[in-house]
Amino acid sequence: MVILQQLITNILIASLDEKSVGRSILGGLSNSALGASRPSSQLTHMDFLSQVSVVSLYNAINCQYTKRTFIQMRTNLKVVDNSGAKRVMCIQALKGRKGARLGDTIVASVKEAHMGGKVKKGDVHYAVVVRAAMQRGRCDGSEVKFDDNAVVLINKQGEPIGTRVFGPVPHELRKKKHLKILSLAENIA
Repeated sequence: MVILQQLITNILIASLDEKSVGRSILGGLSNSALGASRPSSQLTHMDFLSQVSVVSLYNAINCQYTKRTFIQMRTNLKVVDNSGAKRVMCIQALKGRKGARLGDTIVASVKEAHMGGKVKKGDVHYAVVVRAAMQRGRCDGSEVKFDDNAVVLINKQGEPIGTRVFGPVPHELRKKKHLKILSLAENIA
């Protein structure tokens, strides 16, 4: 494994150091590093695939690709309403064995809270996941994912505790019957 990593690193360093006329579509690898001595306009399909496979293999070895997972127990989440909580920790995902996704309801414990808010540190509340870093496919073929994991706190009847929701909220919440959260949101993604 270490020898393979060193070999790929040497190939990539050699390809970046050489001053060749042809550049690949990826921009970082030169054609001569992979045995092609033609300009990039004459790249064959196999040259491009071999360059892509070298780059993806290099990224896989160096763990540069971070896999996003479900929101599960002990996941810290940002609170994006004005209920008074800043950060919560997931205690339990109410639906599914693996964890929660966009629009799912979780049970969360408040870890940080503003002074004088409606909720206090240590309180246990239900929450709806409104932003998740794990990508989710839409019916039109596109995928939606966010930079952070965020929730809106709700009561036992499913109504939001806060009166405002900050940041974008996906329209998938409409299918999960969280219309009140959609009406309070600043913008819908």
